[in-house]
Amino acid sequence: MVTRHDIPHDIPRHDASEALADRIRCAEAKGTPLRIVGGDTKAFYGREVQGKALSTREHHGITEYDPVELIVSVRTGTPLRELEAALAAQGQMLPCEPPHFGEDATVGGMIATGLSGPRRPWAGSVRDFVLGTRVITRQGSEQRFGGQVMKNVAGYDLSRLMVGAQGTLGLLTEVSMKVLPLPGASRSLHLDMPLTDALEKLSEWGRHPLPITAAAWLEGALHLRLEGGPSSVAATAERLGGDELKAGFWEALREQRLAFFGAEDPRPLWRLSLPNHTPELELLDVDATDVLYDWAGAQRWVRCDLDANALREIVAHAGGHATCFRGASGQPVDEPFTPLAPVVEKYHRNLKTELDPKGIFNPGRLYAAF
Repeated sequence: MVTRHDIPHDIPRHDASEALADRIRCAEAKGTPLRIVGGDTKAFYGREVQGKALSTREHHGITEYDPVELIVSVRTGTPLRELEAALAAQGQMLPCEPPHFGEDATVGGMIATGLSGPRRPWAGSVRDFVLGTRVITRQGSEQRFGGQVMKNVAGYDLSRLMVGAQGTLGLLTEVSMKVLPLPGASRSLHLDMPLTDALEKLSEWGRHPLPITAAAWLEGALHLRLEGGPSSVAATAERLGGDELKAGFWEALREQRLAFFGAEDPRPLWRLSLPNHTPELELLDVDATDVLYDWAGAQRWVRCDLDANALREIVAHAGGHATCFRGASGQPVDEPFTPLAPVVEKYHRNLKTELDPKGIFNPGRLYAAF
């Protein structure tokens, strides 16, 4: 195993857990709300938090890394780019392909938001690769949940519950994750075809063991990424045809640097999560250029001025949900997430009350009531 003593010296490491715990104990005693901050590159996602900033940036570094067992443990203030570089040096990667949205993105932000990139439907989400976490609770004690194996079922799995909780349940200080080898070969294709044909083809190809790891439709063309063994990738590319896709497309899609996401468009940006093989939705006054189909159509980005309730009703009827990813002209949104069903909301409230009764951790980040 590569332990903390074996990690290259050019990767900085610093344990600030005790200082963070002191801050939390003080906030709990005074009932002071805390706004947890990492790289702040995903601060736009969710509701605004009014609270005293608590930065994790001084708590950084890889603590353990075993390339043979494909397991890494890392402090949450670690820049995401540093973790990915360390993995790449060993020929490995984070399979969920998380977006950065800026140079300062941290591992903690990746876990807190739970956002995954184009590879997600074929490899898995952030939550799927979390093995264990360390969390500072409201009492200022650092607790460990989970472990460093995939089959860890002892007790309640609070580790994966932290993924996507946006720091509302406690302060994440460390995470252990499963990593995977980089693919032996990669090739991206551009196939001109109408949306209806693209969705039908993706449904058909999904029934076969093709090495597809990304699929997006935009502006009259289907974009595919093939990854795996060199012979499999070459044979599939020959079978599917099309032209070579320009380099950098998938990173630009992941980081929302494509023209579709241009900041000059003042309309809200919506993220629709839908079941596989959902056909085109009937959205009034929304044409094909206003929609980008990612994850083979299961994730759709929409630029529109539709009423939030009307849009969510259409998406819910199709079996999905809609998130206002960025508000009009980039402004904050009062209710970015689909309101919870009453029973689910009850469980969310009970959990928040149990873990953070005074509401000091990112209050109101997910929903106004908690």
